[in-house]
Amino acid sequence: MFLLNGERRHCVDVSDRGFQYGDGLFETIAVYQGKPLFLQQHLDRLRAGCQRLFIPYPEQDQLKAEVKQLCEGSDTAVLKIIVTRGSGGRGYRQPDSIVPTRLLSLHPFPEYPANFQTDGVVLRFCQQRLASNPVLAGIKHMNRLEQILARAEWQGDAIQEGLMLDYDGHVVEGTMSNLFFVKDGVLYVPLLTYCGIVGIVRQKVVSLAQYNQIGIVEKQFDKTRVLEADEVFVTNSVIGIWPVKQLDQQCFKVGRITRRMQQWYAEARTEELKL
Repeated sequence: MFLLNGERRHCVDVSDRGFQYGDGLFETIAVYQGKPLFLQQHLDRLRAGCQRLFIPYPEQDQLKAEVKQLCEGSDTAVLKIIVTRGSGGRGYRQPDSIVPTRLLSLHPFPEYPANFQTDGVVLRFCQQRLASNPVLAGIKHMNRLEQILARAEWQGDAIQEGLMLDYDGHVVEGTMSNLFFVKDGVLYVPLLTYCGIVGIVRQKVVSLAQYNQIGIVEKQFDKTRVLEADEVFVTNSVIGIWPVKQLDQQCFKVGRITRRMQQWYAEARTEELKL
């Protein structure tokens, strides 16, 4: 199901700069009982990305109305919002008058095995590295070739996610997730100043840790620090929080802090859906 600029159609102009150059941003939002989870936080990040890329942000009330129209009547689904710089001529120069394209689409929710949440998932380190670009760091722009190449490094269902490093050897994030690990009761999360996406669930986990007085450190780490962790978990808006039971050849237990974070996140999700 699609809404393109408020209309039920899905044919994008071939001159659209999102199609031509990846000139745009997107948000991926979990929908439960017809309600998009943490919608305002997603829209805030979308607005920040538009400001960073000098793309006019769509009128928010209109965007919310379109989200409601698309999600109403659905149960569990995944909502994707794309905003591009709109159509323009050939070449990188921006059009003199920018009319952004907005595309909303609703998709089936992935059917992940229940034991991913309870027993944990298997990860690997990817060979593909993330380039440093502070201007684009944090936002969810449409250029995802690094993640596509990283995800192509393995096939099958034995491995659920891959962790990506930058060219200085720092662990940054997963191909589709943010990374957390625990050592001696302290929660660690990679710094995303130079590359990576500041995920909505990442932000929620950080705030939950702070509220519940769990020590949290945000800095750069190499592979060794992660492999020496007591607990590891990954997050995104669709999976929530997945414990990690194995990374390459290193195995981990699903520990106390991971379980508490899952519980607190589930409670936060329930409260959000009541609004």
